[in-house]
Amino acid sequence: MKKNYSGKPFRRGRDSNDFSRFQHKNKNVPAKETSTESFAERQEKIRFAANTGKTYEGKYLLLDSGNGRKLEMVGSLRLIRPALNAFWKPTLPESEWNKADAEFRREPGTGGGIWTWKVPQPGPEEWTTLWGGVFLAVKPTNFGHVGFFAEQAPNWEFMRECVKEIGGHPKTLNLFAYSGGATIAMAQAGADAVHLDASNGIIEWAKKNQSKNPASKDRIRWICDDAMKFVAREERRGSKYSGIVLDPPSFGRGSQGQVWKIEESISGILQSCRKILDLEHSCFLVLSCHSQGFSPTSLGRILAAEFPEAASCIEYGEMTVPETDFKGVKKENRVLPAGMFARFFLKK
Repeated sequence: MKKNYSGKPFRRGRDSNDFSRFQHKNKNVPAKETSTESFAERQEKIRFAANTGKTYEGKYLLLDSGNGRKLEMVGSLRLIRPALNAFWKPTLPESEWNKADAEFRREPGTGGGIWTWKVPQPGPEEWTTLWGGVFLAVKPTNFGHVGFFAEQAPNWEFMRECVKEIGGHPKTLNLFAYSGGATIAMAQAGADAVHLDASNGIIEWAKKNQSKNPASKDRIRWICDDAMKFVAREERRGSKYSGIVLDPPSFGRGSQGQVWKIEESISGILQSCRKILDLEHSCFLVLSCHSQGFSPTSLGRILAAEFPEAASCIEYGEMTVPETDFKGVKKENRVLPAGMFARFFLKK
């Protein structure tokens, strides 16, 4: 059960997938799905085709998990990837798993792995899927990634609601921004978003995603830089942001060899973020991670230590992906945990 920092369970409607805390009601957020696609998704497909001249290959579905693996529909293709915390048994029969178009297996000691494709080798280089209201370019990597993290979708919707509650075109910052799902979600809601990542290649991937989502056009500023250095410069410039999002890696190196270790650096970057978050007005912050040694409670406590004025409205919990049937209808009590989050919306 998701909790706020006080340790008390959220009231009904206060989990990571519900946003009744906001006075603003987003009419575009679909109700619980009972069919393959919602009206909003059909409209998105129409807009995507009209603006790109192409059709997308289907939305993302988590079909099953168990025995350390997960079975996903990613657009038109069925994939198997590792899910190391799926200790239970799968619910679908083995025959459904055997229909997968490709499987990724890790190679011990390499940090990567190999994709085995049943479709013509080496499989499609890239295709498009829809998840969390964002069209996304899918491209399997040697690390087993496909270009987005499905568990972040509730955070994307939280960001949209924050942006709309603040109103206008608030300035937001996405650090360690990867392929831009969060950046695009904020821009879709009207934010003037800054997307920062240390990899030029990843930024190009994010730009490709932005081109698939016309509602975010001309609302994103792209920056390739070290996160700590950029935030320090923004502080010296006196820049202020209405929202900050960060999903830091466990370990990384900047373009000039700067070393990032989350356990040593997380407090420092949050202290710097505090100096550029516009706490005089309504604002929000979303922190997520997938690192061992952290827990939802520890993330909530870290945020409360750096933002004591927001302690009463900090939410934290596990990020999860719901399992669905082939029509997209959620299976009861079947979710796959995938990391953790802590976040707040401070209304003024």
